[in-house]
Amino acid sequence: MSRLNLAFKALRELGPRKLGLYAWYKLLLRSGYFRNVGSGQCSVDSGQLTHTLNLPMPEEVSATLGDNGIAHLVSRADEIVNGLVRLFGGEPVPLNLTPPGELSHWTEYELGRMKVRESDIKFVWEPARFGWAFTLGRAYHLTKDERYPETFWRYFEIFQEANPVNLGPNWISAQEVALRLIAFAFASQIFSDSPHVASRTSHLLTAIVQHAARIPSSIIYARAQNNNHLLSEAAGLITASMTLPDHPESSRWSKLGWKWFNHGLISQIAEDGSYMQQSTNYHRLMLQLAVWVHALPRAKERLSQRANSNLQLATRWLFSLIDKESGCAPNLGPNDGAYIFPLTGLPYHDYRPVLQTACQAFLNESAFEPGVWDQMSLWFVPRSHDLSFNPSPNSGQAVQPANVTATLYSSKSWAYLRAAKFHDRPGHADQLHLDLWWRGLNIARDAGTYLYNADPPWDNPLTHTAVHNTVMVDNLEQMTPAGRFLYLDRAQAEIVSHERAEDSAWEQITATHDGYRHLGIIHQRAVTAYQDNHWIVEDQILPTLRTSHSALHTARLHWLLPDWEWKADSFGLKFELLSPHGWIRLEIQSPISNHLSSIVRAGEVLYGELPAYPTWGWVSPTYGVKTPALSISICADGTLPLVFSSQWIFPPDE
Repeated sequence: MSRLNLAFKALRELGPRKLGLYAWYKLLLRSGYFRNVGSGQCSVDSGQLTHTLNLPMPEEVSATLGDNGIAHLVSRADEIVNGLVRLFGGEPVPLNLTPPGELSHWTEYELGRMKVRESDIKFVWEPARFGWAFTLGRAYHLTKDERYPETFWRYFEIFQEANPVNLGPNWISAQEVALRLIAFAFASQIFSDSPHVASRTSHLLTAIVQHAARIPSSIIYARAQNNNHLLSEAAGLITASMTLPDHPESSRWSKLGWKWFNHGLISQIAEDGSYMQQSTNYHRLMLQLAVWVHALPRAKERLSQRANSNLQLATRWLFSLIDKESGCAPNLGPNDGAYIFPLTGLPYHDYRPVLQTACQAFLNESAFEPGVWDQMSLWFVPRSHDLSFNPSPNSGQAVQPANVTATLYSSKSWAYLRAAKFHDRPGHADQLHLDLWWRGLNIARDAGTYLYNADPPWDNPLTHTAVHNTVMVDNLEQMTPAGRFLYLDRAQAEIVSHERAEDSAWEQITATHDGYRHLGIIHQRAVTAYQDNHWIVEDQILPTLRTSHSALHTARLHWLLPDWEWKADSFGLKFELLSPHGWIRLEIQSPISNHLSSIVRAGEVLYGELPAYPTWGWVSPTYGVKTPALSISICADGTLPLVFSSQWIFPPDE
């Protein structure tokens, strides 16, 4: 009955169209249909590869990079020459393109008849996306060092031999195939004057055709997901059609690609500019795909007016969530470490390169003054005219925040209150989570993701309510977990009020969410920013009209903080944290006398009486990486209402 109940909920919340497309995909998979179509052995005698990008002048790239940037780029390219690659923006690891174990047709893995001998398939897929080819290409563009195209070709041949068309795990996902196709198209152009690649162009042409042929047959799966998979696959088809315009399938690839790319941008971007996957990193991935497609020939003619309008909204939305001092963003929602066009020397967590490019491409303005973050836009945005610069998000010019009403600013600090209206599957149970930033430092932070596929307890546990900066009631999730990537019974949030003092001394947002409606409970959070650099966060666990006030409930307030030196008072309600700019104070008040508190670091209790889970006290800055953090919990039992007040006090300006 439980399974049947979940099935009915999934049908209601996902909709019959998505479930119908997914069921049709599964039927075709089991029927053997996919083994007989899209074999990749179609005609490759289709003329020459056509270059698609207007490459920047090397001297223009050098001027933007500067001497230090050039040295950094060459160093990263040399790592790849020496067989190392940085997956997900992390530390260098050996570049391995040979999947473990015996290879079978990709459908055998989808059917569960074959298993990948790797605990997390993303570590097989990521190097095979060939994202590292963009680093080699940039270095070759500046230096003309033949080691870089030679290295690309060496690994290209290794991949081709170790991953025959449609065999093995690197052919399972058509999204992975599409992203690899795009990298091949870029390499074919950037290395076109190198003898290591120019003399072997026909092999690249064959690979692009085989990859393009893999995508259309199973695009029904991407349509069922209707997320970054669909955009990636559509972008791959568009790229193939423009790279091989004389191929017999080129027209079909183009028609399919543009149809679903426009559809994706129209259906996946909400009216406020937020992206349907509820993730800052997937939002950035979507914008990267959009700027790539936008840079291709005749793209402006094929992108619909609605798609362009949505891209403008999406650019403003992400701009609203950027810490202007560090370039970072809240680690909101699922984060799989994707950075598909690493055409910059700035670190993975810096969002300015993509935002600068998107602002220039879709808003015709620069979000930031000229700087090292311009490296990516050089490759995607023609310099046919000057772009104005908007130095302030509140200046009234084009690059201004989207309607993100849950963002507050103080003099040196700002915060984002998570209050989402879900129109599709939420990735994390994180309603009324608060991200707090001060002087470029993420003080109250989101734990991130770490791993999608691992043995317990690390089977995607950082999606849970307990690790977010919010209140958990009766040790229950805000929504019903129905799998690693699916929450049902969506918690919906609402902005109740947004007020400012007449003298601008304070600004307050109040929001609620209904994730505990089955208990007859509403969580309300009011966040007040004071211009003298302190914040007050007031949480109330309130009864609905049908709820008995005499019932006992448990509420747990949680804050995730950086792994810095700390102090706590004997009552466990006052904490101090030593930042690079001085001591930060967190003072928590609750009228409930029988409270318990704890500080947990890396799954171990450092202070207090509450037990800890091994997944508490961690933060994951990118996929596959986790570092210790301080997890502060205050737990109280009592009748409703249950109330907490958290006061954040930052040191005075230096």
